[in-house]
Amino acid sequence: MFEFDHIAVACTDLNEGTAKVAAALGVDLQPGGQHERYGTHNTLLGLGDLYLEVIALDPAATRVRPTWFGLDRFTGLPRLSNWICRTDDFAPHTSVTGPAHALTRGDLSWQITVPDDGGLPFDGAFPTLLQWAPGTQHPASRLPDCGLRLRRFEVCHPAADLLRDIVPVADPRVVFVTGDKGFRAVFDGPDGEKVLS
Repeated sequence: MFEFDHIAVACTDLNEGTAKVAAALGVDLQPGGQHERYGTHNTLLGLGDLYLEVIALDPAATRVRPTWFGLDRFTGLPRLSNWICRTDDFAPHTSVTGPAHALTRGDLSWQITVPDDGGLPFDGAFPTLLQWAPGTQHPASRLPDCGLRLRRFEVCHPAADLLRDIVPVADPRVVFVTGDKGFRAVFDGPDGEKVLS
């Protein structure tokens, strides 16, 4: 079974992406850091049991080509691009997700699946999979609580029926919707409902 871990917003410029999310949700994001292997950087938002990251290629970094999360080919406005789930067993899924790679940043250590072409399986609708190393404190527990809670996460894709069958996630917040490729996240907070897509 997969456990919902976090949500990613991709962008071509981290400041622009961070500003869009902050404006849509009415909260401030926290500095994240760099991912040296893939030449990316991010900002973060704590959502209680999970978190959101805004991620972009770091123009000051060198990187492995291809990079991850489809960022080599990403264009357009900042938007929800994919979701990440924890699993105890990569093996049954690597034909879809690609192999797992070990990464570290500071005292964070994890393994994460990245296809050989750096893309996103099912355009991101099939989640990227990760395992946090034993003893690693989850990023959501390190971040200030912004007061928002995810109520609904819509994974929209023409193959939604297939994805519903092959993605073993039991989180009631995750809903597969048949339609154009994309995502829609609905949050509850002190100022009412907030929506991000």
